[in-house]
Amino acid sequence: MTQPQERLVLDKQGIRRALKKMASEVVSENPDLDTLAFVGIRTRGVPLAERLAKNVDESEGSDVPVGMLDITLYRDDVGIAYPNPVIKPTRLPFELTGMTIILVDDVLNTGRTVRAALDALMDFGRPEAIRLAVLVDRGLRELPIRADYVGKTLETTREDDVLVQLEEVEASDRVIVTKIRKPAGEVHDG
Repeated sequence: MTQPQERLVLDKQGIRRALKKMASEVVSENPDLDTLAFVGIRTRGVPLAERLAKNVDESEGSDVPVGMLDITLYRDDVGIAYPNPVIKPTRLPFELTGMTIILVDDVLNTGRTVRAALDALMDFGRPEAIRLAVLVDRGLRELPIRADYVGKTLETTREDDVLVQLEEVEASDRVIVTKIRKPAGEVHDG
């Protein structure tokens, strides 16, 4: 039997500090807040985008719009990992054309989720620019994608699982890394 090991990477205050730092960087690099919007990738990217927008509003007094993007049908593994996909709404309550979009997700790993999100966004318009903000960059890229704004960078292996829990989804705020110890002879197919 396998025993998971957990390591706390960010607690509630760590997440709050990381998002505040990221929001400050977004404002610093995007002074025209009238042409800025946050778009969260479902599921955890949405509350992170909302929190980033709130931080910008608190520091700058600017109400930056927030959208949500469902990428289910754009995934390259939709028929394999998700044989019966559940599509959730995409809501982009603003025109994308001419805007700088800050695409927000919880964890950047292989880059495939971001690639799917870019494809989905382009079906809704032609933004002036798209930047990527992630709470955790865990490395292990399979595609040439990098984040512009990162809350925490981790070195991980394929045997690690980075779990982001947010109050809006799981009723707690924390980021943990779990590693499952495999008994001798057990094969990991991840």
